[in-house]
Amino acid sequence: MTSLFRGLAYRRRLDVDGDDDDPFDIPSTKMASTDRLLRWRQAALVLNNSRRFRYTLDLKKEEEKKRIEKAHARARRPAGSIPVTKSMKGEAHFSKEDVARAQAALRFKEARARAQEARARAQGTTTSYPSPIGDFGISQEQLSEITMDHNHDALVEIGGVKGVADALKTNLEKGIHGDNADLLKRKSAFGSNTYPPKRGKSLWIFLGEACQDPTLIMLMIAAVVSIGLGMKTDGIKKGWYDGASIAFAVIVGVVVTAINDYRQDLQFNFLIEKKRNIHLEVIRDGRRPKVSIFDVVVGDVVPLKIGDQIPAGGILIPGCSLDIDQSSMTGESKIVHKNSREPFLMSGCKVVDGSGTMLVSSVGVNTKWGLLMASTSEDTGEETPLQVYLNGVATFIGSVGLALAAAVLVVLSVRFFTGHTKNLDGRVQFREGNTSAADAINGATKILAVSVATAVVAVPEGLPLAVTLILSFLVKKLLAENALVRRLSACETMGSMTTICTDKTGTLTSNSVNRYAPP
Repeated sequence: MTSLFRGLAYRRRLDVDGDDDDPFDIPSTKMASTDRLLRWRQAALVLNNSRRFRYTLDLKKEEEKKRIEKAHARARRPAGSIPVTKSMKGEAHFSKEDVARAQAALRFKEARARAQEARARAQGTTTSYPSPIGDFGISQEQLSEITMDHNHDALVEIGGVKGVADALKTNLEKGIHGDNADLLKRKSAFGSNTYPPKRGKSLWIFLGEACQDPTLIMLMIAAVVSIGLGMKTDGIKKGWYDGASIAFAVIVGVVVTAINDYRQDLQFNFLIEKKRNIHLEVIRDGRRPKVSIFDVVVGDVVPLKIGDQIPAGGILIPGCSLDIDQSSMTGESKIVHKNSREPFLMSGCKVVDGSGTMLVSSVGVNTKWGLLMASTSEDTGEETPLQVYLNGVATFIGSVGLALAAAVLVVLSVRFFTGHTKNLDGRVQFREGNTSAADAINGATKILAVSVATAVVAVPEGLPLAVTLILSFLVKKLLAENALVRRLSACETMGSMTTICTDKTGTLTSNSVNRYAPP
């Protein structure tokens, strides 16, 4: 038994270090020395204990990675925290992307510091800001640097939250005076807590969009040609009937679609504004009135509790502690703890735990939430699956109709000009050298009218109107269920949807949803 244990121990040593007589015997690459692994640089495969082959370890990349980690060790603290993973041996590893981001952040901060020092030396003062606005001792640029950039040094330099409140003429316990004159001064100096309204589409734009349907375009062309040829062959009194009926059906379909989309767009915009108009408590002159979120001004003191939405950018007043969900702005689901060391609050975020009071330092487009709301788009102009299918059907039918019309035109023209076409009395319609030019033109016009009629009949002019009426009926049924449909084509999209795959980063932060239709 002792000899067996000795043999196992000897074999264990060979598994780790290998036999000196056989430099290519490296059963375990994880515990082997670097010198032995270097002997395999020219080899392509390594044989392990299970007699399977695998690729060799790229030592050059590993050494380069370690050099980057060592060179980056000094840059980690000023550049901020970066993700760190630990191997089983307890060694920290950084990806190349993390190292590059940290180095770029460090270079940016150093360049910014050098630029500020250069300006200070040139002017003989510290970093300069625009002069304070009106009766207030701080400018909007200073507030933006503190709040949007989360610049804790600038906050400390100005005197902390108390210094900002004094500059904004705010009592941290009683709030601002809150009279009309005070509110007007603050709005004129720092702006209002509103966003630039999106310019709504006019009815003419919806009419133009409705006219872009390929089926309607083909029908309009056919209607114009039919009117012209009908008036030529049957006279002005009766020749326009067929073409006018086609044009009337097209116009009705366009107008109904445009009016429905226009009305739904107005209702949708109204509901969005109503949803954004949140009422919350503020502290003004020692009282706690409820005001609209659009009436919050810089300098307001706003109490916060669980479930509240942060109405504007601000600073947490010392003595309070909050847990904030910033996923709507950052896309990260991690709850952020706010206290005196990290007091900056972003507009649009939610309070998930705790209670406290904030000092409003930026409103409207001077916040990240305001910039996001002002830049988001609501309509991508993509076609729904129903529109794609209908366009495909219309294109196919139109192609078949044009092919048949061309075939009819060719056959009738050949028969007419070769003398095989006869009148009702049996006379040949065209004889070369005997038929006048006027009779030949009239005969050719009739042939062209027949071919156009073939193309018109092949295109279903009632299809767009029928689809519009059906979708309008569905919109009314959905409205009875308290579901407002903004665009008619969206009914089919939601009706045919089977699975919704979503995440907060793409849907909430970027405000984008992609649709994938199965083949």
